[in-house]
Amino acid sequence: MTAAPEVLAELQGLRARVPHLTGAMVASTDGLVIAHLVAGMEPDGVAALTAAALGVGARLTDAVGHGGFRELLVSGEHGYVATYAAGPSCVLTLLATADANVGRLNLEARRAGARIAPLTGGPADRRERAPVPPPPPPSRAPLPSRPGHRPGNNNDNGASS
Repeated sequence: MTAAPEVLAELQGLRARVPHLTGAMVASTDGLVIAHLVAGMEPDGVAALTAAALGVGARLTDAVGHGGFRELLVSGEHGYVATYAAGPSCVLTLLATADANVGRLNLEARRAGARIAPLTGGPADRRERAPVPPPPPPSRAPLPSRPGHRPGNNNDNGASS
């Protein structure tokens, strides 16, 4: 992918807009670094761990019928690791201190992910994939009726007439 300078510029913009952001990375869903602003850690290792976490998160959302992966937030003693979908083949991972405003982090990251997706080939990849049908709605068992209650009886005390 040749979009690394544009992606890096987006990461720099995020760092300027989000207080307490300590690192930012865009990686492929395979765990290959596309662009990063991380210091004091190995970007390739973080990207590989992100890919593993993404896999678990995607399986979890699928297993419970909540659709495709969108984001994952891990809260540790000293801060947050947040991963967001940036198109079908890339993820945006942000590192922030414990003082970070998670709402602001989410807002800015979701917007950045949407801007990063086309830079990494997101829209073209999305058109080439077959559409995924929505999951069936959950089945709901009928609610049990109250003793002495008949349908259509509007008597609040449950007594039959």
